[in-house]
Amino acid sequence: MSEERERIDVVDDLDRVVAVLSRREVHRRGLPHRSVHVFLLDDPERIYLQRRAWSKDQDPGRWDSSASGHVDSGESYHAAAERELQEELGILTPLEPLFKTAACPETCGEHSMLYQARTVGGRPVPRPNPDEILEGGFFPLREVLERVTTAPDTFAAPFRCLFVRYCRERDPR
Repeated sequence: MSEERERIDVVDDLDRVVAVLSRREVHRRGLPHRSVHVFLLDDPERIYLQRRAWSKDQDPGRWDSSASGHVDSGESYHAAAERELQEELGILTPLEPLFKTAACPETCGEHSMLYQARTVGGRPVPRPNPDEILEGGFFPLREVLERVTTAPDTFAAPFRCLFVRYCRERDPR
């Protein structure tokens, strides 16, 4: 769907809908809106990352969450996460809600809900959508955390914000 036809909810600080505008207009004006991110794990210590296509208007060529995207107007966070996982990786699998972050500069003005999904025995197998993803694969969490710290510009900003919190909450030491 084109940026002009894609309608998303503009929300306030408490994540209440205050308007519905085109994605292009929301981004042009820097208005707070909603997004979802899914971390797909195949093992307790490996996460699937995707490298965003060069055609993406935000963070092209950067590494990002397994699947992510805007919540369409009137859509629930959960429905958006299921849709994005299917659109980007071609899979449906149970989702576990983890946490929500408030809109801030690090999340590009998006209230972001993070979900976790798992593969079991290698199933389901991610099939990256080539229109959205340059490449993807499973990486050890520890390695990703090190790369987020040493080469932050290779990752999308919202992913960095969510991933650091995710790691901190998994291992609060």
